[in-house]
Amino acid sequence: MNDSDLHLNWQPDPLGDGFEQAVLPQGKDPDSGTNVDAVLVRDVRAQQSSQRHGKPAVLWVHGMSDYFFQAHVADEFSRHGYPFYALDLRRCGRALKGGERAHFTLSMSRYYPELTQALRILAANHGSVVVLAHSTGGLIVPLWADHLRREQPEDHAKLAGIILNSPWLDLQFPRWQVVALKPVLNSLGAIFPSLPLLQRGEGTYGESIHKAAHGEWDFNTTWKPLDGHRKYLGWMRAVIQGQEQIHAGEVDTGVPMLTLRSSHSYLGEDYSPAADTADTVLDVDQIQRWAPTLAQDSQVQVIDGARHDVFLSERHAREAAFKAVFGWLDGHKFAQ
Repeated sequence: MNDSDLHLNWQPDPLGDGFEQAVLPQGKDPDSGTNVDAVLVRDVRAQQSSQRHGKPAVLWVHGMSDYFFQAHVADEFSRHGYPFYALDLRRCGRALKGGERAHFTLSMSRYYPELTQALRILAANHGSVVVLAHSTGGLIVPLWADHLRREQPEDHAKLAGIILNSPWLDLQFPRWQVVALKPVLNSLGAIFPSLPLLQRGEGTYGESIHKAAHGEWDFNTTWKPLDGHRKYLGWMRAVIQGQEQIHAGEVDTGVPMLTLRSSHSYLGEDYSPAADTADTVLDVDQIQRWAPTLAQDSQVQVIDGARHDVFLSERHAREAAFKAVFGWLDGHKFAQ
């Protein structure tokens, strides 16, 4: 299949006016043996902007227990003339089918096909692409970009840059726990991939952002539960393996990269107002350590008082994040 020539059946999206979605069939999935899909979402308001302004398309890639619902982010990119798209990966969000284990995978490489397909579709229409990836998506995308650089240079040439939004580049636990747990998780994940992990203490972030609790945002809590989706040993092993590639210095995205992170973390605590101005999911010092290793041209921007998704922060931090992004994009003068 030539993805750039693929006829997409755009349909109305649950986000409402201004948004459409198209299903991207991915065929038989190696993890489940069943057919899976990804879903591409577009903001229809800025589709002609790149032709007028010479700006690349932006592709949002979500994290774990997540999907694209941040319509205000699309608003900002469209207002600045960047055609905006988002990809719900296989078994995530719009692409999740009944009976599937949400977000389950045995290798981060399983997501490469839909990322490459989306890249080709966007590049065919807009010339070049900047990928904006959050959390676990911020782990997957650098691995994928490095794969393209090594194995598919023609596709890699379509990738203009990467923006990472609080990427998950290390396990956010005390070092002694990580050293002790990694071999165990690696071994058990290979033998018992479908064994569920214990779920505890994961609701603080969800409570801080959802309007039914302490936040201002509304989203589908089936696709993004406040306590997160069930996680499995095989998935955890895939995360560790991806992170270890980065820690070994094996990953080079080959494109300019901007990383956004909060000024501090607030981990392992129940909700309090402190959760509204901190990363309650990841260790920001780990992000600061590993993000600069992922590209020769790599900048890290600290957003004071940001939440885990910096674009779901309170207004002052959210505006600072947008300012950092558009300053970086304009400074690099990405063209078609």
